[in-house]
Amino acid sequence: MTERAANQSGNRARDSQKRERLVTLRPMAPIVPPVNVSGHALMVVIAIMSFLCALTLGTVTMVQEKAEAWQGDVSREITIQIKPDDGLDMEAALTEVKNIALSFPGTLSAEVVDRAATARLLEPWLGEGFDMDELPVPRLVIVTIDETAPPDFTSIRQKLADAVPAATLDDHRAWANRLISMARITVLIGVGILALMFATTMLTVIFATRGVMAGNRHIVEVLHFVGAETSFIGSQFQKRFLLIGLKGSAFGGGLAALGFLLLGAWQSNSMATALNDQVTALFGRFTLSGAGYFGIVGLVILISAMTAVTTRLTVTRTIREIDRQRADPSLIEIG
Repeated sequence: MTERAANQSGNRARDSQKRERLVTLRPMAPIVPPVNVSGHALMVVIAIMSFLCALTLGTVTMVQEKAEAWQGDVSREITIQIKPDDGLDMEAALTEVKNIALSFPGTLSAEVVDRAATARLLEPWLGEGFDMDELPVPRLVIVTIDETAPPDFTSIRQKLADAVPAATLDDHRAWANRLISMARITVLIGVGILALMFATTMLTVIFATRGVMAGNRHIVEVLHFVGAETSFIGSQFQKRFLLIGLKGSAFGGGLAALGFLLLGAWQSNSMATALNDQVTALFGRFTLSGAGYFGIVGLVILISAMTAVTTRLTVTRTIREIDRQRADPSLIEIG
């Protein structure tokens, strides 16, 4: 009897070892299947949305930086314009205006725009070879001021009116205010577009996750009702969609960053060409600073995190719907 019991015990041990070996050799299938057609489609959509978001972010950053640079240039200089008049000695008037500007504290330097420089300013509108003496072309004096302690513009205007009545001072305040307003409106529009793109990306992730959940609902139900926690199931979907979001957003953001790099390199290598001059005049320089590229990297991380969080919330909500559907009152009464 004892020998028989020992044989049965040995057989059970061998069977247990075989089962363990089979479980070890059998590959563990993931709860969420590998990226399939729907996963690839979602990755493409996220890549497109990330590209558009990064493109918008880079453009807004460039506009903001250019506006700040222009504002700094405008705030550092004032312009004194002298209109031609009968009996006015233009060269003497320019020298007198320059000396008046330099006599006020807060002015750092003053430079007279000579005839050649004035002609170059008018060439885009009047063409080359025109005679300045035949046209009532005003002359300019550019005055650099101290931004921290600017001069008294009212006193300068009064002294200019007494000494040279044909001279007028422009402190560029109206232009600076318009520039600031334009930059703010552009930034607000860009932020609005980014918000819409984020909302579209989030909705896309929600519908894609629900599609995957519908295809694997039976697996989720079995796992959930045999004791798998909601957090465990949600983490499996979250990892899968985090990888999809990271790949898609990295591709789209990298493509946008590469576009800015190529456009900047093209403008730098094709200086003084007609096409480059026209593009620069219409859109400015496609030069994105380090802050813009860091912003694109942050955008990639944000979209990936948003994809993962949205996926987890959607899975949690779906499991709650399963629980509500299973909580049938008639089944509770029979039990």
